[in-house]
Amino acid sequence: MSETLQTTDLATSDADLLDRTAVAVRAAGSALRARFGEVVRYRTREELMRALAANDDTALDILRPCLTRLRPDAGWVEDELDGGALPPGEWWVVDPAEGNVNHLHALPEWAVTATLVRENQPVLTAVHLPLTGETYTAITGSGAHLDGRPLHVSRTTDLGLSIVATSQARPDEEEKVVRRVGSSITAMLFDALVVRTSVPATLHLLNVAAGRIDAFWQFAGARADLLPGALLVTESGGRISDAEGRPWTPQSESFLATAPGVHTQAVAALSR
Repeated sequence: MSETLQTTDLATSDADLLDRTAVAVRAAGSALRARFGEVVRYRTREELMRALAANDDTALDILRPCLTRLRPDAGWVEDELDGGALPPGEWWVVDPAEGNVNHLHALPEWAVTATLVRENQPVLTAVHLPLTGETYTAITGSGAHLDGRPLHVSRTTDLGLSIVATSQARPDEEEKVVRRVGSSITAMLFDALVVRTSVPATLHLLNVAAGRIDAFWQFAGARADLLPGALLVTESGGRISDAEGRPWTPQSESFLATAPGVHTQAVAALSR
């Protein structure tokens, strides 16, 4: 389809809606890419927050009108750090600059994401990586794709041969969460081949969906940093649960995404 944002009619199907959503995240990503390159210096938390907001606003100025035209009655999640269940109906869960702090530090790990949630279930997502030009998409029941190519999780069955990853949900976490993160990393350092720790969560989950890494976990979390990757991993054949192996929901206190063959081993490691 034409890469245009001049969409005034409603999408006639979820597949069509996903195509148009992907156009929107690419356009927002292009605007953020134009702002990328030099390290943005800040001396106070207030200066940091203003710089983060400037990036968010740049992307939202594109995303909000486009996605609102596609689904005028859908709600809009205002706070990307919010968690928990959503009210009934359709909602756009958007992270306009996922990995925003990396963008400010001239690091490449950042993206633009948009996910449509219907009755508290993610039904479609588009994640764009502006520096590589890649767009990851998924739609419930139709698989996950990277620029149209199907994605599949790893077939590994040995956690001891696996690359695993974790991320922090937000700055200024509660002490008990920080300590749980630390102990989980220690456990995985004993059990897995390699442990990666960085933000944002979505980029790790893309790698799980693509079979590049074998497991990702996080304690606490927000809808915007977990829903896109959760759908991508599920539609790529992966397993999603909480860290104890129970079904995951946005209200859960932990999150685990793995290749099916290492799920039980990852739960055991995180439960020690």
